[in-house]
Amino acid sequence: MEENKQAILDALLPALKLTRAGTDIMGLHYDKDKERVTISYYGSCNDSVNVSCDSGIAMIIDIAKAVMFW
Repeated sequence: MEENKQAILDALLPALKLTRAGTDIMGLHYDKDKERVTISYYGSCNDSVNVSCDSGIAMIIDIAKAVMFW
């Protein structure tokens, strides 16, 4: 089964926004060609996370770590 990583990110975003660390997140975008997720924050700040070879659950963990240490 191939996972729809953008759909996973779309479902994850509301949960992240409920946390203190994620209140400033505006969006999550998956770039399939680069295998990276861009985390967009209010105020024009962005963070990029490498998710190459990640399963859906591994991608969630990588995103959570990035948000936690932003």
